[in-house]
Amino acid sequence: MQPSDARALWQGLEPYHAMIYFAPEGTEEYAALGLEGMGQGYFAARAAAMGAVPADVVTATFYNFHPALVASAIPAAWEIASPAEVLAARYRAVDRALHRLLPDDVLTGPEVAEAAALARTASEGCTPQGRPLYAGHASLPWPEQPHIALWHAIALLREFRGDGHIAALVTQGVGPLTAIVLHGATGEFPVALLRLTRAWPDAEWEAEVARLQVLGWLDADEHLTEAGTAAKQAVEDATDAAAMAPWGHLGPEGCARLLELGRPLSAAIVDAGGAGFLKR
Repeated sequence: MQPSDARALWQGLEPYHAMIYFAPEGTEEYAALGLEGMGQGYFAARAAAMGAVPADVVTATFYNFHPALVASAIPAAWEIASPAEVLAARYRAVDRALHRLLPDDVLTGPEVAEAAALARTASEGCTPQGRPLYAGHASLPWPEQPHIALWHAIALLREFRGDGHIAALVTQGVGPLTAIVLHGATGEFPVALLRLTRAWPDAEWEAEVARLQVLGWLDADEHLTEAGTAAKQAVEDATDAAAMAPWGHLGPEGCARLLELGRPLSAAIVDAGGAGFLKR
């Protein structure tokens, strides 16, 4: 297997996990606990596996959000609801959202159960060293229902990859704001939404754009130049290489079968509008 295979597997499975970040069920469940808005719910739900950590830990492990935005949600969220309560709400939301987005007979069918078993086997190839967000999620008990177990397994694989991505960014000297500006410059995600959700002040964002233009990574229209594309690709290549362990553990045949099972599920979620700006 090649590192590019790690990217294909991540892309093929990601919508099944990422739907929780767009699902109204998540907002409803977090609000029922007293968590306000997308900020408290998102940061608390994703960080809860690490316990009631301070804002600095969330800023470090989530990487590209402005520290002030994180501090507006954490640690206040832990005064409203415990990490255990937040995690329970998150898994209730996962169950509800998947039942809305996919037919019941699919969720209870043999293909989802097989995919869950394969994804769990892949996750057993992950190691916690240097992967704090993955390690937190790996400490959680496995859900019993296959459709939720599949979501949990993909969450482990996603956070394992994400921790490696942050390591690649740090190694390549790409800071949090640089990373998000470069991501926006690819055209894969609306820049306006990135600016809104990551909450970097306009002056800081525009100063970073100007710096990257002087560096030669962005052109006058804020698109990636050849040099900027190469710099970003170096990070992506390092990310792919660092994400290989679970797929090597599963093996080529298992990976091919997991992708065969997972892609239709992800495609159905995307077609139902459940994965935001993610595509098939």
